[in-house]
Amino acid sequence: MGSIEVRRLAQDHQYLRLTLLAGAAGLDGLVTSPRIQKTGLVLTGSASADPGRIQILGQSEVRYLEGLSERARRKAVHHILAEAEVPCLIVTRGLDPPAGLVEEAEEAGKPLFRTTLSSGYFIGKLHGYLEDKLSTTTTLHGVCVDVFGVGILLRGDSGIGKSECALDLIVRGHRLVADDVVEVVRKPPATLFGYGSDLIKHHMEIRGLGIINIQDLFGVAAIRDRKVIDLVIELVAWKVSDDSYDRTGLEDLRCDVLGVAVPLLRLPVSPGRNVATVVEVAARNYLLQRRGHHSAREFQDQLQARLADRRPSRVHTLPPEDEVAE
Repeated sequence: MGSIEVRRLAQDHQYLRLTLLAGAAGLDGLVTSPRIQKTGLVLTGSASADPGRIQILGQSEVRYLEGLSERARRKAVHHILAEAEVPCLIVTRGLDPPAGLVEEAEEAGKPLFRTTLSSGYFIGKLHGYLEDKLSTTTTLHGVCVDVFGVGILLRGDSGIGKSECALDLIVRGHRLVADDVVEVVRKPPATLFGYGSDLIKHHMEIRGLGIINIQDLFGVAAIRDRKVIDLVIELVAWKVSDDSYDRTGLEDLRCDVLGVAVPLLRLPVSPGRNVATVVEVAARNYLLQRRGHHSAREFQDQLQARLADRRPSRVHTLPPEDEVAE
């Protein structure tokens, strides 16, 4: 997980409907956890605030503070604001902060926000927002396509034919996610999403043709904004002397992307070989394996069973007694 400055929450106020009430000096603080913490136990001193988690004051917490004496209220407020790892506090439902909280937050340099959204709805909305902002991301060179609902990341050396293969797949009715630059984000627990950058999204570069816009040429049905990456296919130049290519389909190769082991296929490319067709078959085979049917292993099991049936017996039989006598 990464981190996000508290000021980003203020900048995205239209989505979260936040209004900064105090503590502008602490907007450089970092939120490091997508989990949200309600401050009930923290206010009573029964628990400590978890590091990097935003603290929420809902109707119950506000009523609790308002029911305390001024001295007890200030002690409770001071307790939570003194927590060094508290990035900010947010009061929900458009409630007025308890007396003294605004002054204490300003003095402590802890951002205090207010939102008009209810606690439950706001927490769900904020959790999704933080998961997206704090997710681990990386940028990969390749092409991401959706083939029969399977998210495939095509990788390989520059000029190997990734974009041409993707274009052939688009002509056949499949969908482009990103060309050349693929942004990859990991979502908990171990799901990878691929998408294109805002600048070159829906565009492709075809050598000899230039840059083309897939959405304009083939329509919105030929593109996707993002797709789960299920399979990585690496295109490699075919070498006759190289006998390392998988000939049986029994190899279980994996590719590490942001700590997630993704199934990997190495596909040799040569002039005249229809790579798009092979990629389509790879997608179909992936779907078949997810349903529990592994063609290569099933064939191997049948072959071993057939060889076992034809194996000669090691039990030696004695000839008839009359033949022995002769």
